[in-house]
Amino acid sequence: MENLSGKRILISGGAGFLGSHLIEKLKGCEITVIDDFSTTAVNYLPRNVKIIKEGVERFTTNEKFDIIIHMAARPSPDDYMEHPVETMLSNSIGTYNMLEIARKSDALFMYTSTSEVYGDSEIIPTPETYWGKVNPIGPRSCYDESKRFSEALCMSYYREYGLDVRIQRIFNTYGPRLRHDSSYGRVISRFIYQALKGEDLTIHGDGMQTRAFLYVDDWIDATLRMLTLKNLAGEVINIGSDKEITILELANKIINLTRSTSKIKFLPSRPDDPKRRAADISKARKLLNWEPKTSLDEGLEKTIKWFKENI
Repeated sequence: MENLSGKRILISGGAGFLGSHLIEKLKGCEITVIDDFSTTAVNYLPRNVKIIKEGVERFTTNEKFDIIIHMAARPSPDDYMEHPVETMLSNSIGTYNMLEIARKSDALFMYTSTSEVYGDSEIIPTPETYWGKVNPIGPRSCYDESKRFSEALCMSYYREYGLDVRIQRIFNTYGPRLRHDSSYGRVISRFIYQALKGEDLTIHGDGMQTRAFLYVDDWIDATLRMLTLKNLAGEVINIGSDKEITILELANKIINLTRSTSKIKFLPSRPDDPKRRAADISKARKLLNWEPKTSLDEGLEKTIKWFKENI
């Protein structure tokens, strides 16, 4: 893989959970982060990173970069359903702004998309060739459809301008630094926090819906490969796990790992919540020589340890 040392890298949403972990691994790079901190509770970025506090949908610059990573988004369902307009703007105008900077810089452009583009998939594990089953006007559409639009815009820049565009579709990723609070908390961080506090673990629906969880270190490994390997222009690659678990099983696992006395409380289902989700990672194995190395139990234990020490 190519050495990234000395590269000028612009990262939108870089102050978030994934961005802060990735930046720690980009040694020797000149990094600029554009982030409005709307979804970030704590700043974990190193001091040598240049931070521009601005929404990506309003950001422009005449600076040139070698690599641009567009990560700015609102990935938590409760959060993006509370802020649908802001969600769509970062995944439309924001994507356009970042692509224009990449075009003028002739930079490599990596877009962090999502498994949400598949909607309520009818094929599990889901391959990149599946076009999706998405409600275009439902409460989740602000995120699902704007991510799909961003992918289409990225591929348009690849086809019309020859821009080196690479799209990763991230499946549920977790680890230390993931927020647990209020409407932003996602399922693993929320369950761990509730278990450590002895509160009921809250499940939307009957808990039979499935997800496949990827530990953040494995995501970083895949991302570095996507940024450095040759001949990936125009590729769309699933980055996730192919090992399904029901949300009810996950809740019980976290209760056991935390030795909690918590019970489980069932809440009404979220609208348009996908019934199953898992990644077909055949393409990642072939093109990136990558697959997850961290088991769910190992990743959960590391995440629980961090929560005990920091929250």
